[in-house]
Amino acid sequence: MYPQKRSSGLSDDLIYEILSVVEEIPEGHVATYGQIARLIGRERNARLVGKVLSMADFYGKYPCHRVVNHAGRLAPGWREQGTLLEAEGIILKDESHVDLKRYQWDC
Repeated sequence: MYPQKRSSGLSDDLIYEILSVVEEIPEGHVATYGQIARLIGRERNARLVGKVLSMADFYGKYPCHRVVNHAGRLAPGWREQGTLLEAEGIILKDESHVDLKRYQWDC
């Protein structure tokens, strides 16, 4: 079956490319949206990564909780994210931030 193009301009190939990077983030580490964008060769598309992750449940189970913004901030409105990270041994700096110097994935 050929990848389908979404009304947003996203192809299944691009979606799975982003999700395959997310799948590689090791337990106990986080990556940023921008970091993932750079890894797929789309350095200026951090928001695109966020958009894909917001619909990742439609494509399977991926560790999207391991992705934070450039300042280490958790996704707004997703209370479970901090709990999932803490279960992996990540200690939050405050209720909504991860210490990137300590936990960012070195890829």
